[in-house]
Amino acid sequence: MTRTVTAPLDDVAVKSLRAGEQVLLTGRIYTARDAAHQRLFEAMQKGEPLPLPLAGQVIYYVGPAPAKSGAAIGPAGPTTSGRMDPYTLPLLERGVAGLIGKGSRSEEVKRALVRHTAVYFAAVGGAAALLARQILSSRIIAYDDLMSEAIRELEVERFPLFVINDCHGGDAYQAARKAYRNPAGKSHTSSK
Repeated sequence: MTRTVTAPLDDVAVKSLRAGEQVLLTGRIYTARDAAHQRLFEAMQKGEPLPLPLAGQVIYYVGPAPAKSGAAIGPAGPTTSGRMDPYTLPLLERGVAGLIGKGSRSEEVKRALVRHTAVYFAAVGGAAALLARQILSSRIIAYDDLMSEAIRELEVERFPLFVINDCHGGDAYQAARKAYRNPAGKSHTSSK
C-alpha cells in the first residue's frame, strides 16, 4: 500500500516510515548535489548563515535539466547518493529529516539516520522526465552560479519514492539481497 507523506517532515512522520514502503511525497523540498553540498559544508564550518532552513527539510540529490517552455522544471532524476555521504552528517545534526537519491548509503550515514530520526528515500533512476511531472514549481534560492547544481526549492505533489533506510535501522536494499539469496528458505542457484 502506498501512502502520502507531507514535507517538511516531523518526527512523527519519520518514525512512522519503514524500509521497503512506497510513499508519495507532497510539499516543499530542496535540491542539492555535490557542489552545493560542499558549499553548505564550508558555510557550516565557518559558522556562516545557510541559504535554506534545515529543520525537518527533505533534500533531493538532483541537478535538473533546463525546463522546456511551460514546464516547471526539466527532467529531474536522482543522482548517486554515496557522493553526498561525506557531507551528510552535519546536515542531519542540524535537523534535515529526509534525503532522496539513488543507491546505497554508508554505514556511518545509516547509523546517523537512526541517531537523528531521519529517513533516506530512493527515487527511480532513469525516470527523470516522469519525476519532473510531479514537480509543480521550482525556484533557485542559492548558488545560482552552479547552474543545474544550484539549490532550488521545489513544490512536489505525489512524488513517488521508496523508503530505503528508516530511522529504526531498517534497510530495504539489505532485506532484498537477503531475500534474493535465500527465497522461501532455499538457496539461490542458477541453472545452466
